[in-house]
Amino acid sequence: MIVKALVSGIIIAAASEAARRSTLLGAIIISLPLTSILAIVWLYRDTGDSEQIISLSWSILWVIVPSLVFFVALPVGLRSGLGFVPALLIACCVTAVAYAAWVGAARALGLSL
Repeated sequence: MIVKALVSGIIIAAASEAARRSTLLGAIIISLPLTSILAIVWLYRDTGDSEQIISLSWSILWVIVPSLVFFVALPVGLRSGLGFVPALLIACCVTAVAYAAWVGAARALGLSL
């Protein structure tokens, strides 16, 4: 668990430092599915179960769309004059609502996520 946290933390810190130097480079690094890759690697290392990896991968794919709401809501909140913390909190709440709506709609259509 400590190794997982350290490796994950190092990657996030590196992306944050890159973003300070170049927002484009930071955005490229952050847009890579690093968190997903790490989760998949750790899950496979812990279980060795390809079916769990397949299920996780498909689930991640299905929830990418509602996660994009965050990247619209945060800059809109900041541009509208909200401070960073309120804009971040509102963006997180709006994103949570988008996830709930997305999952609800998927289930109503008979999809299992």
